[in-house]
Amino acid sequence: MRYEEKAKLTAASALVPVAILALSPVLLIAGAPVRRRYLRYVNRDEAPAILDKERDRISVHWFVVTSPLLAWLCWPTEALARLIWSRG
Repeated sequence: MRYEEKAKLTAASALVPVAILALSPVLLIAGAPVRRRYLRYVNRDEAPAILDKERDRISVHWFVVTSPLLAWLCWPTEALARLIWSRG
């Protein structure tokens, strides 16, 4: 999406939290592995940039990666994984 496309940016920023809330049961149970896998997918070498200022483009992935709601819903499983990892 281009920065000038305000309607698309507004729709994406409004629909990403709705999608995250729809997936909240899955994120509360298996959030850490899902989030880690998604971040690896977005940040892989051949992936396009999620925020490209030279071309004035922004990806929908940017809204997901910067979402505090996603981080909050994934926190319980990340804390559990850290606890198991430290005792393991």
